[in-house]
Amino acid sequence: MEFNKAVLDCMQTLRRRLREEQQLDIHLSQPDAITAMLTACLGSSDETTRDLGRQLAAYSDMPPPVLAKPSPSASSNGYTPSVRIYRGQRIMA
Repeated sequence: MEFNKAVLDCMQTLRRRLREEQQLDIHLSQPDAITAMLTACLGSSDETTRDLGRQLAAYSDMPPPVLAKPSPSASSNGYTPSVRIYRGQRIMA
């Protein structure tokens, strides 16, 4: 990924907002800084922060991380399957 002025400005603005909102200290030199910022944007209640996360995802050619939503069929019958991890594999029970 190429870091140009627009990407760095977006990252710095987002970093400041996340520090104020969620007390996260993300350094731009971290190898996973973009992923950490995008993940933190999901937990933000501020629309501006989420928009900055979408903008950063577009700049970095990474899809924004999304939270898994329960499938409609699971919620319609009242049954929500539990997920367990067994030897590194997800098991639906």
